[in-house]
Amino acid sequence: MAGSHGGTGRLLAISDLHTAYRDNRAIVEGLQPESPADWLLVAGDVGELVADIERTLALLAERYDTVVWTPGNHELWTPRADPVQLRGQERYEHLVAICRRLGVITPEDPYPVWHGEGGPVVIAPLFVLYDYSFHAPGTSTKEESLAAAYRAGVVCSDEFLLHPDPYPSQDAWCRARLEITEARLAQCDPALPTVLVNHFPLTRHPTEVLRYPEFAQWCGTVGTADWHRRFRAVTVVYGHLHIPRTMWADGVRFEEVSVGYPREWKDRPASVRAPRVILPAPDQA
Repeated sequence: MAGSHGGTGRLLAISDLHTAYRDNRAIVEGLQPESPADWLLVAGDVGELVADIERTLALLAERYDTVVWTPGNHELWTPRADPVQLRGQERYEHLVAICRRLGVITPEDPYPVWHGEGGPVVIAPLFVLYDYSFHAPGTSTKEESLAAAYRAGVVCSDEFLLHPDPYPSQDAWCRARLEITEARLAQCDPALPTVLVNHFPLTRHPTEVLRYPEFAQWCGTVGTADWHRRFRAVTVVYGHLHIPRTMWADGVRFEEVSVGYPREWKDRPASVRAPRVILPAPDQA
């Protein structure tokens, strides 16, 4: 790992590659590190089919010094077209096993430390779901929020394709992941800052610009709202919203690094289809 030993590489991040789309696969084919020491953080939604996810991560692992992956909701879907019909936790564990064969770091592995420029920094890939606590406007419970979304016709496909087995619900799975992840973060070296990598935003603020505010309930949990402060984050990396941008809160940089669907990125600058530089930070470059 050249980057892990103080090389000249950069810490880069990208998400929401959605490789079911031919044009998005072309983007992946074009991804190349500038340095053999570059690391790449992949913040979920590589694809829906296990074969597509494996093929993409294998390609990236061949090109980048180190690849760190955390799942999005699409990886956790069980589409009828996928020969791999595993659901919920079993599907996630199957993807973790694939990543380990490829040498890709997952949320179940020891958190690596970036020793390149801007380091040392703990890179923490998180697998934290959502629990419907980003309630739809005018609602205060999960049940009310879901009812409002169904009335508005704004319902995430997760309701039909993402199965939480063996947990009774997505929010129960989320609670379990919060407990597991919080305990692991608490064990990190308190002398080191972190880069927190999660598919879903860790705070509700990024969802406030959604065209359909009812969708926010599938975008995170209030349980992570203070993690950027508690766990010494210098940057929080996320995706999911398909609204790539940089935000700041409490002196912490929040980077949404989504590519998104072709109908979205074709009207945006080409720079949003390239990995974002996380470290060295822009003011350090």
